[in-house]
Amino acid sequence: MAEEKKVKKKANPQVWKFYQISGTSLVRPKKECPRCGRGVFLADHADRLTCGKCGYVLFKKKQ
Repeated sequence: MAEEKKVKKKANPQVWKFYQISGTSLVRPKKECPRCGRGVFLADHADRLTCGKCGYVLFKKKQ
């Protein structure tokens, strides 16, 4: 008997959450990665902004 393979569910990216519509213009509330380009956003941590794709890190300035 052959064992059945387990099929992993693919993650739903829900990219539409990273954009907002303001009147007739499109607004991107998160900063985009300078290395990866358009469509790749930086994650907002307490002390830094990071890219999950390439690993780019931008540290926030302390006030």
